[in-house]
Amino acid sequence: MARLELHQVGKFYANFEAIKAVELTIEDREFVVFVGPSGCGKSTLLRMIAGLEEITSGDLVIDGVRANAIPPDKRGLAMVFQSYALYPHMTVAQNMGFALKMAGVAKAEIAEKVQAAARILQLDAVLSRRPRMLSGGQRQRVAIGRAIVRNPKGFLFDEPLSNLDAALRVQMRTELVKLHQDLAATMIYVTHDQVEAMTMADRIVVLNKGHVEQVGTPLELYRRPANLFVAGFIGSPRMNFFQGRAAQPANGGIALELAGGRTLQVPAPAGAVALGSPLTLGIRPEHLVLADAGPLGGQVDVIEHLGAETLLYVKDPTGGTIVVRTDDLARVRPGAAVSIALRPDRVSLFDDAGNAISHATPD
Repeated sequence: MARLELHQVGKFYANFEAIKAVELTIEDREFVVFVGPSGCGKSTLLRMIAGLEEITSGDLVIDGVRANAIPPDKRGLAMVFQSYALYPHMTVAQNMGFALKMAGVAKAEIAEKVQAAARILQLDAVLSRRPRMLSGGQRQRVAIGRAIVRNPKGFLFDEPLSNLDAALRVQMRTELVKLHQDLAATMIYVTHDQVEAMTMADRIVVLNKGHVEQVGTPLELYRRPANLFVAGFIGSPRMNFFQGRAAQPANGGIALELAGGRTLQVPAPAGAVALGSPLTLGIRPEHLVLADAGPLGGQVDVIEHLGAETLLYVKDPTGGTIVVRTDDLARVRPGAAVSIALRPDRVSLFDDAGNAISHATPD
């Protein structure tokens, strides 16, 4: 399998810098997800690894060999695209074995590899069918099977589930994770969906405007985001943010003055925060609770009942929205006034530049 190293890898289009000096190592057999908003450069970076985009600066190293000038078909990597791109006149078996046929592989060997891939992907029963006779999930598995038969060092997935409906996406996420376990292969997966990233990855690479904001395990990014961008992007619903100023030291932390004159006591490392400095406090919706008397509150605007949990969208007096995740069965109605308490052991603090100062959440 493959170990990939990206050393100060960059991509320029005329005067536009699409990828900015990416430094990243992907270990052998690791499942790494590139995630970020549309236009952040994640697909461009994947295509540079595949050899479909030229690397303008820096080095790509695959298993100790500099790969910048190696043609795509010689890098030992197989790419699965968003579009299935199956030949409509060919059967599933013919689609899966087509690249091997073009490479001059013997028919018996092609059949053996196609059968092996079909067993892994549970396509045994549909090998004689044509693509129009398959479901969306089956078509995507055929596209993956086409990559598996090549026995690559690693797999590159460019938003492969975006054409599927919600239920199939969930099913295919599980199947891809199992496939990774079965093949013990290096996999790099691109998505704009942070839920996919959280549920599938060994590590996540968060990209923003061509820059790597943070690399870490899903829980590292969720609990200890490096900055406001990661904190707001990872997690659904997103983290709640409150603007304020450091007022004074208090009980091993600081008193944080919020808009409207409210004050919160929050943990902070000694000497990390200068008095009067602007700060942003972040806290996840599940770490807020309805209370008889709390430092936060407002009027319930929208209620989302999701079965296992309920999301409350509360308009606070400053005009902002506070999101509370709860399983509370209390009969809260839209328009009701509520008081909200927070868990101080679960807050994050960010400085005026948006960088994390501290996380009370444990590792």
